Amino acid sequence: MHIPDGYLSPSTCATLYAFASAGWYCALKRIKRMLQARTIPLISVFAAFSFVVMMFNVPLPGGTTGHAVGVAVAAVVLGPWGAMLSISIALAIQALFFGDGGITTLGANCFNMAMVGSLVAYGTYRVFAAHSAERARRRVWAAAIAGYLAINASALLAAVEFGIQPLLFHDAHGAPLYAPYSLRVAIPAMMIGHLTLAGFAEAIISAGMVSYLQRADLGLLRGTNNFPQAFEPVGVATTGPSLRRLWLTVGLFMILTPLGILATGTAWGEWSAADLANPASRAQIAAASQNSAPPSAIPAGLQRMSALWTAPFPSYAPSFIKNPVVGYLLSAMFGVGLLVLVYLLSKSLSQGWGRRELQS
Repeated sequence: MHIPDGYLSPSTCATLYAFASAGWYCALKRIKRMLQARTIPLISVFAAFSFVVMMFNVPLPGGTTGHAVGVAVAAVVLGPWGAMLSISIALAIQALFFGDGGITTLGANCFNMAMVGSLVAYGTYRVFAAHSAERARRRVWAAAIAGYLAINASALLAAVEFGIQPLLFHDAHGAPLYAPYSLRVAIPAMMIGHLTLAGFAEAIISAGMVSYLQRADLGLLRGTNNFPQAFEPVGVATTGPSLRRLWLTVGLFMILTPLGILATGTAWGEWSAADLANPASRAQIAAASQNSAPPSAIPAGLQRMSALWTAPFPSYAPSFIKNPVVGYLLSAMFGVGLLVLVYLLSKSLSQGWGRRELQS
């Protein structure tokens, strides 16, 4: 679901960057008055959680892979605006350092997973958990449904964005310039795997985390207890123990990330230009695409734009580490480490703001 560079036209990328930018602006504006509640440090924790969760690949039909996002639990705790920022931060780190998703398509990926995913998750949770007690099992089921619907909404958007490219952008002979498959192929190829497996992975993660927070730190769920006015930011009191417990959870997932490479295969629509030219890879791509072979020639726009950015550690595999398990784990540690630095910086800033308020 991480759309790579070259799969969307420049105009599509620009449009989706504009949509994502509107979401970022609204999110920053909404949470600005919550800085004293240490919302930014909490956003960094959930960005780290999302980053790590997305490294756990699951096998999907057709020999491809998928993953959860962690958007529902972020929306439950932070509200939709905080979740938008946390998921966007995770996606940006993945694109910049690991080549998981493109730089030109970062706006599209953030719009699909961070913006729409957060709104769908939060709205669904509000509907299904309304008028329930804080520790009610109903809230666990509500989180599961929210996660399932959110990730499938994001996948559907990505499928549509893939599928409209051949229709709108092709050469004089009708050959696609960017993503090679039409809506007829893209939607079933994306949605079958997400409706059957990846969606349930997101549901399990969401339900499990809400169930854990009900026992370990109910305060993080109290922002949604009385369900504030729709789309208002959730006020969360983030104490030291609360944040430490969340970071320990992130650390546990980080240690287990090598399990994510047990599922082999490339996610649908994330093939490189080299894959589209390789006979063995082409056969796998066709099998995952309703037995529809990719174009005989690499789409010209895809080949040109796919070379715009080379990540330092592509595919979570640092070139100086020969063991893929160690490389994957070190990549997880590096990504989480960056977010720990963001957390420490934001914590220091929030404490400085608090001291200035007391003095005033």
